[in-house]
Amino acid sequence: MSGLSIDGPKTLKGAVVMLLIGLAVTGYGAYDYTQQSSAVEDAVAVDATVTDRSVESTSTGSSPGVDYRPAVRFTYEYEGTEYASTNVFPSAITSNYDTESAAREVVSEYAAGESTTAYVDPADPGGAFLKAQTSNAPLFAAVLGLFLALGGALSTVRRIRG
Repeated sequence: MSGLSIDGPKTLKGAVVMLLIGLAVTGYGAYDYTQQSSAVEDAVAVDATVTDRSVESTSTGSSPGVDYRPAVRFTYEYEGTEYASTNVFPSAITSNYDTESAAREVVSEYAAGESTTAYVDPADPGGAFLKAQTSNAPLFAAVLGLFLALGGALSTVRRIRG
């Protein structure tokens, strides 16, 4: 981006945009963390059948290398309705791993065709998950957003004063 320098955005508009993006990312990370915490607290255990498992490689602009995401597809029934999900954790912000072996370790607990326990949040029956534990991924997003917001706020103040 040519509008950024070591000191942050070069224009007031860029600084304000950076501040707003940071606030949005922080808000979404905090929201997702509270949502997943509620989902774990309210979860109802159901029988599920694993239909597929894999490790997906992803490359993002925020990291120079490749990240790996464990994916487990499973079906389950809740209150008479059949559902399918791929959520290992209850968070909308997925956990990625630096190595393929770390992601494979997560999916190694599951085999296609086998029964397992899934957890359903009654408020979102279509979004069942396999591990009734919170993920730190939303907190990392919130912290990243906080840094962006702080950088944007400092740049905004500098642009207004200077």
